[in-house]
Amino acid sequence: MNVELNVNGLSYIASFPDQDIRELHLPLLRKLTALQQQKKRRLIVFLAAPPGIGKSTLTCFWQTLSHQHIELQNLQGLPMDGFHHYNSYLDEHNLRARKGAPDTYDLGLLKDYLQQLNQPEPCWPSYDRNLHDPIQNAIQVTAPIVVVEGNWLLLKEPGWQELIHYCDYSIFIGSPIEKLKQRLINRKMKGGLRHADAENFFENSDSLNVKRVLANSQRADLTLMMLEDGSYRPVGSHSAL
Repeated sequence: MNVELNVNGLSYIASFPDQDIRELHLPLLRKLTALQQQKKRRLIVFLAAPPGIGKSTLTCFWQTLSHQHIELQNLQGLPMDGFHHYNSYLDEHNLRARKGAPDTYDLGLLKDYLQQLNQPEPCWPSYDRNLHDPIQNAIQVTAPIVVVEGNWLLLKEPGWQELIHYCDYSIFIGSPIEKLKQRLINRKMKGGLRHADAENFFENSDSLNVKRVLANSQRADLTLMMLEDGSYRPVGSHSAL
Protein backbone atom coordinates (compact mmCIF):
# COMPACT_ATOMS: atom_id res chain seq x y z
CA MET A 1 0.00 0.00 0.00
CA ASN A 2 1.34 3.40 -1.00
CA VAL A 3 0.07 6.30 1.08
CA GLU A 4 0.82 10.01 1.13
CA LEU A 5 1.87 11.07 4.62
CA ASN A 6 2.75 14.41 6.14
CA VAL A 7 5.67 13.83 8.51
CA ASN A 8 7.30 16.74 10.31
CA GLY A 9 5.73 19.16 7.87
CA LEU A 10 6.92 17.30 4.76
CA SER A 11 4.63 15.32 2.44
CA TYR A 12 5.87 12.18 0.73
CA ILE A 13 4.72 8.76 -0.42
CA ALA A 14 5.45 5.89 1.97
CA SER A 15 5.04 2.22 1.14
CA PHE A 16 3.84 -0.50 3.52
CA PRO A 17 3.50 -4.18 2.51
CA ASP A 18 -0.13 -5.31 2.31
CA GLN A 19 0.71 -8.44 4.30
CA ASP A 20 2.11 -6.33 7.15
CA ILE A 21 -1.05 -4.22 7.16
CA ARG A 22 -3.24 -7.33 7.45
CA GLU A 23 -1.09 -9.24 9.93
CA LEU A 24 0.54 -6.53 12.05
CA HIS A 25 -0.72 -2.97 11.73
CA LEU A 26 -4.49 -3.54 11.68
CA PRO A 27 -4.42 -6.22 14.43
CA LEU A 28 -2.36 -3.84 16.59
CA LEU A 29 -4.80 -0.97 16.06
CA ARG A 30 -7.72 -3.28 16.89
CA LYS A 31 -5.93 -4.26 20.09
CA LEU A 32 -5.41 -0.62 21.03
CA THR A 33 -9.04 0.16 20.24
CA ALA A 34 -10.18 -2.67 22.53
CA LEU A 35 -7.90 -1.43 25.33
CA GLN A 36 -9.22 2.10 24.99
CA GLN A 37 -12.82 0.94 25.11
CA GLN A 38 -12.03 -1.20 28.14
CA LYS A 39 -10.41 1.71 30.04
CA LYS A 40 -13.11 4.19 28.96
CA ARG A 41 -10.60 7.05 28.75
CA ARG A 42 -7.80 8.26 26.50
CA LEU A 43 -5.26 5.47 25.89
CA ILE A 44 -1.60 6.50 26.12
CA VAL A 45 0.77 4.40 24.02
CA PHE A 46 4.56 4.75 24.06
CA LEU A 47 6.50 4.02 20.87
CA ALA A 48 10.23 3.92 21.66
CA ALA A 49 13.03 3.16 19.22
CA PRO A 50 16.51 4.39 18.29
CA PRO A 51 17.01 7.22 15.80
CA GLY A 52 16.49 6.25 12.16
CA ILE A 53 13.78 3.62 12.69
CA GLY A 54 11.01 5.77 11.21
CA LYS A 55 8.90 6.31 14.34
CA SER A 56 7.20 9.44 13.04
CA THR A 57 6.38 7.85 9.68
CA LEU A 58 4.96 4.72 11.32
CA THR A 59 2.86 6.72 13.78
CA CYS A 60 1.53 8.89 10.97
CA PHE A 61 0.62 5.74 9.02
CA TRP A 62 -1.24 4.31 12.03
CA GLN A 63 -3.09 7.59 12.34
CA THR A 64 -4.12 7.37 8.69
CA LEU A 65 -5.24 3.73 9.04
CA SER A 66 -7.30 4.54 12.11
CA HIS A 67 -9.31 7.07 10.09
CA GLN A 68 -9.83 4.65 7.19
CA HIS A 69 -11.45 1.85 9.22
CA ILE A 70 -14.72 2.64 10.95
CA GLU A 71 -14.26 -0.02 13.62
CA LEU A 72 -11.06 1.61 14.89
CA GLN A 73 -10.81 4.45 17.37
CA ASN A 74 -9.01 7.48 15.99
CA LEU A 75 -5.30 7.64 16.82
CA GLN A 76 -3.06 10.70 17.07
CA GLY A 77 0.74 10.81 17.07
CA LEU A 78 2.56 13.01 19.59
CA PRO A 79 6.30 13.44 18.99
CA MET A 80 8.75 13.86 21.88
CA ASP A 81 10.83 16.42 19.93
CA GLY A 82 8.91 19.32 21.45
CA PHE A 83 10.56 18.63 24.80
CA HIS A 84 14.06 19.51 23.65
CA HIS A 85 15.60 22.22 25.77
CA TYR A 86 15.78 25.51 23.88
CA ASN A 87 19.02 26.11 22.02
CA SER A 88 19.79 29.00 24.37
CA TYR A 89 19.77 26.51 27.28
CA LEU A 90 21.85 24.00 25.33
CA ASP A 91 24.42 26.65 24.48
CA GLU A 92 24.57 27.86 28.07
CA HIS A 93 25.24 24.32 29.30
CA ASN A 94 27.54 23.28 26.41
CA LEU A 95 25.04 20.67 25.21
CA ARG A 96 24.29 21.81 21.64
CA ALA A 97 26.69 19.27 20.10
CA ARG A 98 24.89 16.46 21.97
CA LYS A 99 21.36 17.56 21.02
CA GLY A 100 19.18 14.47 21.03
CA ALA A 101 20.79 12.84 24.08
CA PRO A 102 18.56 12.38 27.17
CA ASP A 103 20.00 15.33 29.07
CA THR A 104 19.11 17.69 26.21
CA TYR A 105 15.39 17.13 26.92
CA ASP A 106 13.25 18.77 29.60
CA LEU A 107 12.18 15.61 31.42
CA GLY A 108 10.16 17.46 34.06
CA LEU A 109 8.12 19.24 31.39
CA LEU A 110 7.49 15.94 29.58
CA LYS A 111 6.09 14.44 32.80
CA ASP A 112 3.83 17.46 33.27
CA TYR A 113 2.37 17.11 29.78
CA LEU A 114 1.93 13.35 30.13
CA GLN A 115 -0.08 13.93 33.31
CA GLN A 116 -2.38 16.28 31.40
CA LEU A 117 -3.18 13.83 28.59
CA ASN A 118 -6.26 12.50 30.37
CA GLN A 119 -7.85 15.92 30.48
CA PRO A 120 -10.60 16.45 27.86
CA GLU A 121 -8.59 18.52 25.32
CA PRO A 122 -4.97 18.95 26.39
CA CYS A 123 -2.21 20.53 24.33
CA TRP A 124 1.22 19.21 23.33
CA PRO A 125 4.39 20.99 22.18
CA SER A 126 5.85 20.65 18.69
CA TYR A 127 9.34 21.16 17.30
CA ASP A 128 9.95 23.80 14.65
CA ARG A 129 12.52 22.41 12.21
CA ASN A 130 13.21 25.87 10.82
CA LEU A 131 13.82 27.52 14.19
CA HIS A 132 15.23 24.27 15.64
CA ASP A 133 13.42 25.05 18.88
CA PRO A 134 10.21 23.84 20.57
CA ILE A 135 6.85 25.61 20.30
CA GLN A 136 4.74 25.16 23.42
CA ASN A 137 1.06 24.08 23.21
CA ALA A 138 1.20 23.85 19.40
CA ILE A 139 -0.77 20.59 19.08
CA GLN A 140 -4.38 20.13 20.21
CA VAL A 141 -4.87 16.58 21.46
CA THR A 142 -8.30 15.26 20.43
CA ALA A 143 -8.03 11.52 19.68
CA PRO A 144 -9.04 8.77 22.14
CA ILE A 145 -5.74 6.96 21.42
CA VAL A 146 -2.42 8.82 21.42
CA VAL A 147 0.97 7.40 20.47
CA VAL A 148 3.81 9.30 22.12
CA GLU A 149 6.93 8.53 20.09
CA GLY A 150 10.57 9.14 20.93
CA ASN A 151 13.97 7.60 21.59
CA TRP A 152 14.00 7.68 25.38
CA LEU A 153 10.46 6.86 26.52
CA LEU A 154 11.48 3.42 27.83
CA LEU A 155 14.96 4.41 28.99
CA LYS A 156 15.97 2.34 32.02
CA GLU A 157 17.79 5.16 33.80
CA PRO A 158 16.93 7.34 36.85
CA GLY A 159 14.12 9.78 36.16
CA TRP A 160 13.33 8.37 32.74
CA GLN A 161 12.28 4.94 34.00
CA GLU A 162 9.40 6.60 35.86
CA LEU A 163 7.74 7.56 32.57
CA ILE A 164 6.30 4.06 32.22
CA HIS A 165 3.75 4.95 34.94
CA TYR A 166 2.04 7.29 32.46
CA CYS A 167 1.81 4.59 29.77
CA ASP A 168 -1.02 2.12 29.09
CA TYR A 169 0.72 0.12 26.35
CA SER A 170 4.34 0.21 25.19
CA ILE A 171 5.97 -0.66 21.87
CA PHE A 172 9.71 -0.92 21.18
CA ILE A 173 11.33 -1.27 17.75
CA GLY A 174 14.90 -2.49 17.36
CA SER A 175 17.29 -2.79 14.44
CA PRO A 176 20.97 -3.62 13.88
CA ILE A 177 23.01 -0.43 14.13
CA GLU A 178 24.54 -1.10 10.68
CA LYS A 179 21.07 -0.78 9.15
CA LEU A 180 20.41 2.51 10.90
CA LYS A 181 23.79 4.05 10.07
CA GLN A 182 23.09 4.59 6.39
CA ARG A 183 19.55 5.79 7.07
CA LEU A 184 20.82 8.40 9.53
CA ILE A 185 23.66 9.54 7.25
CA ASN A 186 21.23 9.90 4.36
CA ARG A 187 18.87 11.92 6.57
CA LYS A 188 21.62 14.39 7.48
CA MET A 189 22.67 14.70 3.84
CA LYS A 190 19.08 15.52 2.87
CA GLY A 191 19.31 18.25 5.48
CA GLY A 192 22.27 19.76 3.66
CA LEU A 193 25.37 18.17 5.21
CA ARG A 194 28.19 16.80 3.08
CA HIS A 195 28.72 13.04 3.30
CA ALA A 196 31.87 13.38 5.42
CA ASP A 197 30.13 15.72 7.86
CA ALA A 198 27.06 13.49 8.03
CA GLU A 199 29.22 10.45 8.75
CA ASN A 200 31.13 12.37 11.41
CA PHE A 201 27.86 13.39 13.07
CA PHE A 202 26.76 9.76 13.11
CA GLU A 203 29.96 8.59 14.77
CA ASN A 204 29.98 11.35 17.39
CA SER A 205 26.26 11.68 18.15
CA ASP A 206 23.71 9.42 16.46
CA SER A 207 25.62 6.17 17.01
CA LEU A 208 25.95 6.89 20.74
CA ASN A 209 22.21 7.46 21.00
CA VAL A 210 21.39 4.34 18.99
CA LYS A 211 23.57 2.16 21.21
CA ARG A 212 22.13 3.69 24.37
CA VAL A 213 18.53 3.12 23.29
CA LEU A 214 19.19 -0.48 22.26
CA ALA A 215 21.13 -1.34 25.42
CA ASN A 216 19.18 0.56 28.08
CA SER A 217 15.47 0.37 27.24
CA GLN A 218 12.88 -1.38 29.39
CA ARG A 219 11.01 -4.38 28.06
CA ALA A 220 7.93 -3.29 26.12
CA ASP A 221 4.48 -4.87 25.83
CA LEU A 222 5.23 -5.36 22.12
CA THR A 223 8.70 -5.61 20.58
CA LEU A 224 9.19 -5.29 16.83
CA MET A 225 12.29 -5.64 14.65
CA MET A 226 12.81 -3.54 11.55
CA LEU A 227 13.88 -5.74 8.64
CA GLU A 228 16.18 -4.95 5.72
CA ASP A 229 13.28 -3.80 3.54
CA GLY A 230 12.03 -1.41 6.22
CA SER A 231 9.08 -3.58 7.26
CA TYR A 232 8.51 -4.72 10.84
CA ARG A 233 8.13 -8.11 12.51
CA PRO A 234 7.11 -9.02 16.09
CA VAL A 235 9.90 -10.56 18.18
CA GLY A 236 9.78 -13.66 20.41
CA SER A 237 6.63 -14.07 22.46
CA HIS A 238 5.08 -11.15 20.58
CA SER A 239 4.88 -13.16 17.34
CA ALA A 240 1.09 -13.03 17.48
CA LEU A 241 -0.99 -10.01 18.48
